[in-house]
Amino acid sequence: MRASRYLSIGMLLVASVAGAQTAADHIALGDKEYVAMNAPAALAHYEEAIKLDPRNYEALWKASRSAVDLGAAERNDEKREAEFKLAERYARTAVEVNPGDAEGHFSLARALGKNALTQSPRSRIKYAKDVRNQALECLKINPKHAGCLHVMGMWNAEVMRLNGFTRAIAKNFLGGQIFNTANWAEARRYMEESVANEPDRIVHHLDLAGVYRDTGEKAKARAEYQTVMRMPNRDYNDRQYKAEADAELRKG
Repeated sequence: MRASRYLSIGMLLVASVAGAQTAADHIALGDKEYVAMNAPAALAHYEEAIKLDPRNYEALWKASRSAVDLGAAERNDEKREAEFKLAERYARTAVEVNPGDAEGHFSLARALGKNALTQSPRSRIKYAKDVRNQALECLKINPKHAGCLHVMGMWNAEVMRLNGFTRAIAKNFLGGQIFNTANWAEARRYMEESVANEPDRIVHHLDLAGVYRDTGEKAKARAEYQTVMRMPNRDYNDRQYKAEADAELRKG
C-alpha cells in the first residue's frame, strides 16, 4: 500500500511539472499547430501564452494571425467580425510592445483590412488610411515582406475596384494625395513582388490572378489560377482559396 501510495504521489508530481507550461512552451505548441493547419488549436495556445505573459510580442502577433485565419473561414457574420476584432486587438498590442518589428505592423494591417471587408463600402473607406499606413511602416522595416507587399497590392486593387460614387467619398476621406496614389500598375507591381518573395503561398497567387483578371490579362490570370490548383496546401484557408480559383477557371 505504501509503495502504491508513493508511486501515485510521484505520478502526480510529474504531471504537475509537465502541466506547468511557460509562455514559450505554448508558443512552440501553437507553432506546431499552425504548421499543421489547425488554426483553432494554434490560437488557443497563443492565447494561453498571452495569459501567462500579456506583453509577449511573439504570442500577440501570432494570435492575431490565427484569429484572422479563423475569421476568414467563418460563415457566420457575427463570429467572423468577432474574430477580426480580436485579431485587431492583439495586433495593436503587439505594435505597442514592439513598434520596430515588421510582423506586428503586418498583423495589424491584415486585421484592419479584414475588418474593413465586413463593413459597407462606405464604411470600409474609414479603414483604408490605417491599413496603408501600417503596411508602409512594415515595408520600411522589411522592404521584402511578402505579406505587406500583398496588403499594398490589394489596397491599390480595392481602391481601384470602388464604384464612381464610393470613389468620390474615398477621395474626400483619404485626401486627394493619398487616393491618387492608387492605381492598377501599383496593384500589379506589389502583388508580383509578393509572389516573387514568397512563391509557395497560395493566397499571393490567387490575388495576383484577381489583379490580372480585372486588368484584362486573362491568360496571365488563368495561369495563376492553375498554379493555385497545383500547389500543396500549407495554410488553414488554402482549400477555400483553391475553391475560389477553381470557380474562376470554370468561368472560362
